[in-house]
Amino acid sequence: MTSGEKRMSYLRVVALVAAKDLKTELRSREQAVSMFFFALLVLVVFNFAFDFTVIDFVTLGPGVLWVAFIFSGVLALNHSFQIEREQDRIHGILMAPIDRSAFYLGKVAATVLFMSAVEAVLVPVSVLMFNYQLTARVGLATLVLILNTVGFAAVGTLFAAMTTQTRRSEMLLPLLLFPAVVPIALAAVKTTSHVLAGRPFDRYSSWLGMTASYDAIFLGAAVLLFDYVLEES
Repeated sequence: MTSGEKRMSYLRVVALVAAKDLKTELRSREQAVSMFFFALLVLVVFNFAFDFTVIDFVTLGPGVLWVAFIFSGVLALNHSFQIEREQDRIHGILMAPIDRSAFYLGKVAATVLFMSAVEAVLVPVSVLMFNYQLTARVGLATLVLILNTVGFAAVGTLFAAMTTQTRRSEMLLPLLLFPAVVPIALAAVKTTSHVLAGRPFDRYSSWLGMTASYDAIFLGAAVLLFDYVLEES
């Protein structure tokens, strides 16, 4: 098999894993509904907790949005390996003649798509709810959302695989995950604040660079380590 054929086979496995998760969700819609309503509840609670006619949305809004996105992402990660755990599919994956890092990247892609769908709905809702004009900054805001969502999904999927066989995985995953995603959460809030405020790009380019580096480091490390993580889980 040539290198080009190996690459195509690898990408096909990634696409198949992501498509499998998406098809499973489209049948039940359980995860999407719970993620959306949980994130929406966070926005509603903050809307009642703070008077946004007095407090500037640029100051508090990015934190509100990313709290909603991150907690809904934890729900997605817990559900990501739930079927594999319940039906003991992990052993089947270990026996399959595939590169296990492709399985990891497929899970990351599915989580990114789930979170992006929630973000695509919640951002317009928050704009209406908090009476904020975002039209001039949609492109940069989308870039910030994508970069930080990929980083969160990359590290979250790795920890979800590590905790999938434990009895209290739903409790253990957040305990392990939250300290690891502090850099991405900080960069996400800071960068989103600058974008919403309409500040020059050079004011937050270093934050974007840090986010891109975080994504690359964690994706690269996870691809190399996922074999061992899956065998030990």
